[in-house]
Amino acid sequence: MSKKLLDSNDINRAIRRMAHEIIEKNKGIDGLCLVGIQKGGVLLAKRLASEIEAIENATIDVGALDITFYRDDLNTKEEQPVVKRTDIPCTINNKTVVLVDDVLFTGRSIRAAMDALIDFGRPAFIQLAVLIDRGHRELPIRADYAGKNIPTSFNDRIEVFLDEEGKKDKVVLIAGQN
Repeated sequence: MSKKLLDSNDINRAIRRMAHEIIEKNKGIDGLCLVGIQKGGVLLAKRLASEIEAIENATIDVGALDITFYRDDLNTKEEQPVVKRTDIPCTINNKTVVLVDDVLFTGRSIRAAMDALIDFGRPAFIQLAVLIDRGHRELPIRADYAGKNIPTSFNDRIEVFLDEEGKKDKVVLIAGQN
């Protein structure tokens, strides 16, 4: 059973709000870059950058990070992982890097992303922006910016669909089997 949680307008509002929060917390965008976690995080990072650029009338660097080989569940997966592209177009040394992902769940993907990011340099700060924070953390990780906090059951799934993938913008909760 699935239930639509957010539609296109809700997603756009959340991204706009997060863009304002990022600018406010960092007192502008100097020394700031966004890095999206493949694949949904990359699309959301580009949307956030677009909003930030419209507000600040300046460009911001946006990168893409593949965390496949940093995951702690790599050897437990039945399917072979599909490696995606990593592209960090700027130095991250001494910058504030905002990691962007679609859904924050246990925190393990974010830990993997931080490990991967550190291989590219030493940021001054790492912040986290997610469209959906669904709880159930297994690691001490929290989002600095969350589009929406949605309490879920551990066995539920949250799926984010985006126009850029050829699907209509929406966030759906798929009830799990208990």
